[in-house]
Amino acid sequence: MFDFLQGYDVLGAFWTTVKLTVFSAVGSLVWGTLLAAMRVSPVPLMRGFGTAYVNIVRNIPLTVIVIFTSLGLADIFGVTLGASDFKVQGFRLAVLGLAAYTAAFVCEALRSGINTVPVGQAEAARAIGLNFSQTLRLIVLPQAFRAVIGPLANVLIALTKNTTVAAAISVAEAAALMKTMIENEAQTVAIGAVFAFGFVVLTLPTGLFLGWLAKRLAVKR
Repeated sequence: MFDFLQGYDVLGAFWTTVKLTVFSAVGSLVWGTLLAAMRVSPVPLMRGFGTAYVNIVRNIPLTVIVIFTSLGLADIFGVTLGASDFKVQGFRLAVLGLAAYTAAFVCEALRSGINTVPVGQAEAARAIGLNFSQTLRLIVLPQAFRAVIGPLANVLIALTKNTTVAAAISVAEAAALMKTMIENEAQTVAIGAVFAFGFVVLTLPTGLFLGWLAKRLAVKR
């Protein structure tokens, strides 16, 4: 029944998808947190940069961003991210594009969490001598993260599905292999079903676990 899978490294393709998701998630979480800090910063220049970045990046198609990291950064500006091998370079550039795009959504999710923290807590922190960065790091962000585990789970699931865009710059992940198999095999429906099931296996447990975690760590008001 599944003879059409012979000769294709389906598990390897999905493993590449998992690696793209993990590295991009870490990068977007770090950069998104910094952007969220900028957006609530008392410094007008930082607030302006954070606002401009989020509004611009969210309105650019992900495909355009990923292709720009390949054709723009690599081919025009010679940015290789320390990779000499073409496949490794493509993977790293795809991670960069996915992280840069997803960070805008992480930022907005975190900013909504920051807004749930009572203003009185920040005022109390300043009253005992904490500066803005200390207040954000010690008081506000821990509560904000707990409040937005659910929204961040949705961002992570969307990121997992968005990794298919990496096929546009020849990264050998699941969508790229599916395209190759459809071109070579006369089993379009079966191939599509296999890869759809694969993405369900990747995203459904993640959503269920993070949904449970969100309820367990919810901030009691």
